[in-house]
Amino acid sequence: MARHAAIFTITCAFFGVNPTLAGIATVLNIVFLLFFFRHLGFAIAAARWAERDINAPLIGAFTPSVAVLVACKDEELVVDGMVAALLGLDYPRDQLTVVVVDDASTDGTGDRLDAWTVVDPRLRVLHREPGAGGGKSGALNDALALVDAEIAVIFDADHQPEPDVLRRLVRHFREPKVGAVMGRCVVRNGIESPLAGTIFIDYLSGYLVNEYGRQALFELPAYGGANCAVRTTLIRGLGGWNPHTVTEDTDLTLRLLLDGYRVRYDPSAVDFEEAVLSSRRFWKQRYRWARGHQKCLRDYWRPILRTRHLTLMEKLESMLFLWVYHVPVLCGLGLLLILLRAVGIGGSSPMHMVALSALLFAGPFTELAVGLVLGRVERRAVWMLVGFIPAFGMSILTATAAYFDGMWGRAYSWSKTARSGATSTIAPIARAEVAELGTLREAA
Repeated sequence: MARHAAIFTITCAFFGVNPTLAGIATVLNIVFLLFFFRHLGFAIAAARWAERDINAPLIGAFTPSVAVLVACKDEELVVDGMVAALLGLDYPRDQLTVVVVDDASTDGTGDRLDAWTVVDPRLRVLHREPGAGGGKSGALNDALALVDAEIAVIFDADHQPEPDVLRRLVRHFREPKVGAVMGRCVVRNGIESPLAGTIFIDYLSGYLVNEYGRQALFELPAYGGANCAVRTTLIRGLGGWNPHTVTEDTDLTLRLLLDGYRVRYDPSAVDFEEAVLSSRRFWKQRYRWARGHQKCLRDYWRPILRTRHLTLMEKLESMLFLWVYHVPVLCGLGLLLILLRAVGIGGSSPMHMVALSALLFAGPFTELAVGLVLGRVERRAVWMLVGFIPAFGMSILTATAAYFDGMWGRAYSWSKTARSGATSTIAPIARAEVAELGTLREAA
């Protein structure tokens, strides 16, 4: 940060304050314009082709051995629905193993998981000791060491996939260069709070438009961390999930690309998850995403530019992908420049900045609109787009806080997202029924 301040001060001393601020504004406008065309391209691609792929039939029978891995920490409210959904997956029994890691939970998560082992021998429960470390990455690495399946499929504790998800994910591994596959996540509790409704629409944009666009235009979708599959030989060869990052998904995406493999996105492989319900939880979640993503930019931008596995356009898109959580920081800077220009600092009129800065909002809102259409959302839900104004404001604050904390080197470790367990895509499992299963287990 001191270096940034020094460069700004020296530039102002040589060229003056107004020319320096005008130069910064010009650079910001170029960045905003570039991201606008990126969003627009994704929206057009999704509008033209996504519906065909969303409704793609499941053809063929490719069933390699699969290990489903889930890391749980204090997930008592959602673990029953998750396990019931995983044991109900449509996949050959002799080819499927489910490993759920109880990462030193302090609630009833471990007991409820142990009770479920009576129901189906495919379920294995691993209890980690307190202080085992590594967060989600550490838990997944421990689970990976227990299996010898060809493909590892990852879900989070609140996820409830559709029965055909595994068959849809693994079919892409027929191609040797496919290292990982990501499915589509859908928010299932959008009616629980206005914020959850906003996130529901955000996921339509992110998965039905943004990731689909990256797949259609560049074949560069991201490994999303849940409802994702990866070759076990490959993840082992890469040293497992990185325990030194809080966004192991983005980190693995980049390591796969640098190793010459690709991620494939399948919008027909649908999985349901919970959205956070409060602004406090939203802040913690998005702060973690921003902190980890920004670290990945610092760690990988040089290797991305040097690799021979990506074309020039693919390198450009990868850099834009890495910059996603820096854009809200730049947007905040742009708003500051507009305010300065309004009082005569940096130029005579703030409208020069407003014109192109508006494109930064126009691009994402175009994606949101296409997402609503592809998601077949009721017309009255369009009013929920208003919720993105405060949500975007909070994104500016969280990304900026994460940026400064990262630049100052403040320590940060992985933190879980709290769940409510209020909604489910399957019939609810009563606590008494699971307690009865526990009794049967003790008697066995």
